[in-house]
Amino acid sequence: MDSNLNSWSEEDSRIYHQLATAAVPEREEQIATLLSLLPFAIDQGFGAVELGCGEGFLSQALLEAFPASSVLSLDGSEEMRAMTANRLSPHSGRFEVAAFELGSQSWWPRLDGADAVISSLCLHHLPNTAKQQLYRGIFETLKPGGAFLVIDLLEPSHSRARELLADQWDAATRRRSIDLTGTEALYERFLAEKWNHYRYPDSVDLPSPLPDHLKWLREAGFESADAFSVSAGHAVFGGFKRSTREIPQPRLTLDLAHRAVDRAFSRAGSC
Repeated sequence: MDSNLNSWSEEDSRIYHQLATAAVPEREEQIATLLSLLPFAIDQGFGAVELGCGEGFLSQALLEAFPASSVLSLDGSEEMRAMTANRLSPHSGRFEVAAFELGSQSWWPRLDGADAVISSLCLHHLPNTAKQQLYRGIFETLKPGGAFLVIDLLEPSHSRARELLADQWDAATRRRSIDLTGTEALYERFLAEKWNHYRYPDSVDLPSPLPDHLKWLREAGFESADAFSVSAGHAVFGGFKRSTREIPQPRLTLDLAHRAVDRAFSRAGSC
């Protein structure tokens, strides 16, 4: 495992849990976008693997959006796994929560036969060579017609872009804090924790430029590798594995995806 990965602690997980509601730009929009890109019918049974499930919002929203789906939710934090298991408990029989070490390949066999691999704010902890290896490994094990879709932090290629992204991230967090709490309390905590990577680079964070991600995805074999949304340096991107079959209908629209995300987040307070 890369030494940088070892520096993420349970305390980091707790801080993330406290801040993420405000500190992840366009969080609900990005999750809805990712879900709407999954190439499956709403009522189709398929199996997904989430890498770095965190609190479990993405896994929960997927199970809400696709009632015949199942998900394997992997995370390196015991505290986050417990949160996810609690959050997914209404979907008994359709999920499994398990430990993994992102920088290791020991868990890769668990990807075998997956219809989809998804991830949110996890893969930027890997160095570039490990990202490329993972993309190839996912492509090789993913079923034909499957998808690999990611929400993650990007690395800008110019210093001016870094300044702009830092400003955008601060502004987005301030707006979210006010909208959610009526105060700047979460924004002030965000500043105090120096959570803005573009202002305070941390060795645990190793984001890559978007063009590199898309290049690596295509080199791995994914077709139609693309970016689907970008907000304050946080992007939804991914690729699809070719299949001769037509995409089943009815597909999940963005509106229906938003409704599933709303259901997942509305239950957060009871989890």
